[in-house]
Parts: sequence; C-alpha cells; structure tokens
Amino acid sequence: MIIGAHSIIYSTNPAADRAFLRDVLELRNVDVGGGWLIFGLPPAEVAVHPSDTNGVHEFYLVCDSVAAFVSDMRNQNVPCGPVTEQTWGLLTHVVLPGGGKLGVYQPRHARPEDMTAEPARAKSAPRATKKPTR
Repeated sequence: MIIGAHSIIYSTNPAADRAFLRDVLELRNVDVGGGWLIFGLPPAEVAVHPSDTNGVHEFYLVCDSVAAFVSDMRNQNVPCGPVTEQTWGLLTHVVLPGGGKLGVYQPRHARPEDMTAEPARAKSAPRATKKPTR
C-alpha cells in the first residue's frame, strides 16, 4: 500500500536550495527533467502532534550527532542555529540559500523500525472464461 513518503520544501530560490541538498548535504537525487531534482532520503518517521490548527506540517532531518552535524556544516561555511535541548532530543537548524529554515535533530526518543517498500507485484492476467457449450 504505502511505499514511501514525498516531502516538499517550498523555496523562493529552488535552484540554490537544490544545490545545497545535492552538494552540501550530499543527498542522492534524480533529475526528472529541466533540472528538477528529487532527492532520496534515509528512512523516515511521522508523528502527529496536537495543534489548534490543521494543515500545519514540519520537516526535519534526523542525525546521529548534532555536534558532528554542526561541525561538518561549519567546515563547509554553513551556519547553524543554536543547539537547543528538547525533551525528545537536541535540535538545530540550517538556513537554506533560499532563506527557509531546515530543522535537524538528534533524537532521544525511541524510533520505529524502518519500513521497507515491497516490490511492485505484477497483476495477474484475468482468467479466461469458457463460453458455455450447446
């Protein structure tokens, strides 16, 4: 049924943000035409949080060490926001070239087992039906 997730980052400078994801974060990608890149992501999870409004969604990347991530970004001259300690983990963010913030955190909560996509199954050809004989 569900074989994956597709997240969208809206940007005022999509070319620069795509280059950042490709060159700085080194995410694998495929060009689906005209320089429009779709990036592969590591295993993901989704949580539902209480809110006073519907239709609000957030996207975070997950790392095993915020300190190592921040250090790597600094080595590439990419500033990170301050690291804050949350009950669920350590949180920082980078500002994308287009101006949007991308949250990155090191979880301290339990994580679900990764789902694996099952290969598409070929649909069986319909069975031939015999015409009644007279």
